[in-house]
Amino acid sequence: MNWRWIVEQQTEHTAVIHTVKRYIYSGRSKYQQIDIIETEDYGVCLILDGKVQSSTIDEFIYHEALVHPPMVTHPSPKSVLIVGGGEGATAREVLKHSCVERLVMVDLDEEVVKLSRTYIPQLSEGVFEDKRFNLVIGDGRAYLEKCRERFDVIIVDVTDPLREGPSYLLYTKQFYELVKRALNPEGVMVTQATSTFYSSKSYCVIYNTLKNTFPVARAYSAWVPSYNSLWGFVMASLKHDPLSLSEHDVAQRLRQRGVTGLKFYTPDYHQALFKMPLYVRKQLEEEKDIATDDNPTFMPA
Repeated sequence: MNWRWIVEQQTEHTAVIHTVKRYIYSGRSKYQQIDIIETEDYGVCLILDGKVQSSTIDEFIYHEALVHPPMVTHPSPKSVLIVGGGEGATAREVLKHSCVERLVMVDLDEEVVKLSRTYIPQLSEGVFEDKRFNLVIGDGRAYLEKCRERFDVIIVDVTDPLREGPSYLLYTKQFYELVKRALNPEGVMVTQATSTFYSSKSYCVIYNTLKNTFPVARAYSAWVPSYNSLWGFVMASLKHDPLSLSEHDVAQRLRQRGVTGLKFYTPDYHQALFKMPLYVRKQLEEEKDIATDDNPTFMPA
């Protein structure tokens, strides 16, 4: 039997192997290696620099966990900025909230956007044609440096902080200060924050960096099967605390905004996302390092 495999490194010593059912696309953009494959267990996967970004089988877990907690935490998010999110699934979840009037997505790699629209259109479900959606191809940090617009919610959905990757300077205090400046007075932001296990140091540093930048910072997580890990997220806010929301509050906001079709995030699960195992809580509490442009954090592989 002629098996083909793709190997995804977690650390120098650990990797996950996926059987490749079909190669759909493989090439390199100006910024990164892009592969789109069909696997036996996870369906079609978008892979950037050897890391699975989205799989059609379980991407809803990651994207709902990333988007809905901060969207619900803000009482009425009308303007939203996504930094990254090229495949369009993050935008798909944002636009489920009827209160959103304007969504800007800034992605560095036009090839990722084009290839995702061509080969995995089920991830975006037509959001690129939504009148509220505005696509900007460019560097997210440069956009924020020049931006005079203010947003209610900013979602940072970029690739992991790899030494040779394009995104490691989007996890530093200097970058988070730019995000803070671009928020409205009641603004909320969130970032994907890597594996809570394989890159626990990076996860804790990202949390500590945001804790030292915003009045409110909350770490949370969700198990994502295609990442083979409990995946970390960090939400930060200028005012609102996600832990202040009851199940009733969450249900009411989702209902008022007409949010339907969710498969992961529910009102009774909102608080649970922020409950960490003891060993992770201790790591978060004990972390002292802050990521800066001169001393960024990196994943181990």
